[in-house]
Amino acid sequence: MPVCPNCGYEYIEGITFCPDCNQKLVDESMLEQPEEWSEKDWQIVFTSSEDYEIEMLKDNLESAGIAAMILSQKDRNFPAPGDFSIIKLMVKNEDVPAALTFIQETMKKNPEEDEE
Repeated sequence: MPVCPNCGYEYIEGITFCPDCNQKLVDESMLEQPEEWSEKDWQIVFTSSEDYEIEMLKDNLESAGIAAMILSQKDRNFPAPGDFSIIKLMVKNEDVPAALTFIQETMKKNPEEDEE
């Protein structure tokens, strides 16, 4: 069955271009399948109540070649002071030791900062 590689919409046989994306349709078997994942494959390596802290660590881990994902249950619609939920940074099980080492090194204080 022909599929648009851009939007993923399936078409009947005989159609060669996606009318929405103007992309040439390909056979469904040619599309790259997304990697299946399970919650069991990921482990929490860091938690925080600050979005910016988790985002920076995630970006740093990914720049070091460690896949990371954020699990946030913060409700930004709840108008109350304080933090009511924790944001979790997760990595794949096989990357946990490298991620923990990387995070520990990142979180260490720079000795030169104390002198100022």
